[in-house]
Amino acid sequence: MPRLEPFDVDFFDSAPQRHSYVLDLPVSPERVWRGLTASNPLWWCRLLSSAEYTSPRPFGVGTTRKTAVLGVLRLREVFFRWEEGRRQSFRAERANLPVFRRFGEDYLVERVGAGCRLTWTFAYEPALKFGGGINTTVFSSLVSDTRRHFGG
Repeated sequence: MPRLEPFDVDFFDSAPQRHSYVLDLPVSPERVWRGLTASNPLWWCRLLSSAEYTSPRPFGVGTTRKTAVLGVLRLREVFFRWEEGRRQSFRAERANLPVFRRFGEDYLVERVGAGCRLTWTFAYEPALKFGGGINTTVFSSLVSDTRRHFGG
């Protein structure tokens, strides 16, 4: 699989394309965190064909994961920020299709009243001129499925 270009946390503010979604959920931050760090994270997202950590526990900076979207796009990811129970960020290191030059996600989980707020940010630099609408559709589906799963 071809390599994507690396980046650091600043990319989530400076990426050419950035989509951030705020989900106020009626569940504890611990429950959302367990879903993000389960053996099959984000299993409730219909467009994710698979997602699994490929590093042993305990997870932290350097943890790796592989995902498949729609059974077509396969990504190898590495987490470069890990604040246990609160925040994690990854960048895709490899992808089987030349869709992105750089791609990453940031998950921030915060307690809000009796529930929590999940801020999910997608940041990327496309490698192709087309696909923006497809990306937005995929991201929106992942977020919608997450909202539905946690009852938000």
